[in-house]
Parts: sequence; C-alpha cells; structure tokens
Amino acid sequence: MAEPHRVRDALRASMTAWATLTVRDDQARVTLAPDLDVLAPQLDAIDPGWSLTWACDHPSPPIVRARLNVLGATREGLASAHTLQDAKLAALADLARSYGVTPTSDPIWVEYDPEDGANTSELETDTPAPRPAAERPLPPQPPRDPQMEKARRHIEDLLEQLKVAGRGGDAARILMRGYGETLEESRAIYKELHALLKG
Repeated sequence: MAEPHRVRDALRASMTAWATLTVRDDQARVTLAPDLDVLAPQLDAIDPGWSLTWACDHPSPPIVRARLNVLGATREGLASAHTLQDAKLAALADLARSYGVTPTSDPIWVEYDPEDGANTSELETDTPAPRPAAERPLPPQPPRDPQMEKARRHIEDLLEQLKVAGRGGDAARILMRGYGETLEESRAIYKELHALLKG
C-alpha cells in the first residue's frame, strides 16, 4: 500500500503549472495543476515502478481521465479544459484533490492571447494545507471505437511491462500527449513505447 502522505507531499510540491480551463475573448480561466516534470522525479523516489496513464473520454471539448498508480494504490482524476494538454493538467489536478492537495484559490480569470496563451506570469503557486475532497458524479462515457479500444489495451499491456522494467516514469512522459486520437497515432505511440522497452 502506498504511503499517501509521501504522494500528497510530492503532488503539493509539483503544483507549479497552470491549466487553461476556458477561454472567452481575451480572458482565460486558469487553475493550478501539478507539473509532471517536477512530479516525476519525486514519484521515482517513492516507487520506481509508478505509472500515470491518460484516457481521452471526449475529444471536443477535451475530457481527460488521469490514473496514477503508486506502490499498488490507484487514484483517478477527470477534467475538461480548453485543449487536450490543458485537460491532462486539469485531470492531474483533480487526481491531486483525492490526496487532499488543492490550489490556493478557485480558478482565476487572466488575460489571454491566442499566440502566447494565458498570462499566468504574476500568479502565485503556493498550495494550502489539505482539504477534504468533494465527491462529484462523472459525466457519461461516450461510445467507444472497438479498434481504438484494442489499441488502448495493447498500449496498456506494454505499459505494464514498462512498469515492471522500472520505466513507468519515462512511459508516463510519452503518454502525456495521450493514447492518440486516431489508430495511426495510437500505433505510433505503441512503437515509441516498444522502443523504450527495448532500449
């Protein structure tokens, strides 16, 4: 069983990224989220076989499910955001809430530029003491493509092998962009993961 306080501390220390939830004209609503580049080395120290997987439940607007497995304990987060990348960060932030890690404030409106994105340069990134997480119902799952489901299962099987080989963190970085929106993208990601296992 994982030591939840160590995972919670790692998540709290990594709350330095911003996810853009929505954009309205020249304004964006952003929320604080864990930065995977900060989080991954800390999770490596807790459990070299940890894994973080992503599933895109809906492409537009992006709804992403993040699943973190550390020392055999699995927790999930689910979120929707402006882009697929932002939805991944927001899902990771939702997952962090299950460990009692929440941002210092509710989502904030900031200036938004289509080329530069949300202006978060002046925002604070401190996180408070844990608060209990509120239960929320999950949105209904959209219908699945059987071929995409099969591709996802192949990727997940390979991910299990990578975890056993101690490469779960490297695999999570590859999967940060998801399992692929098309069968071709999924195959490319599978090949990349397979090369990681062989390499």
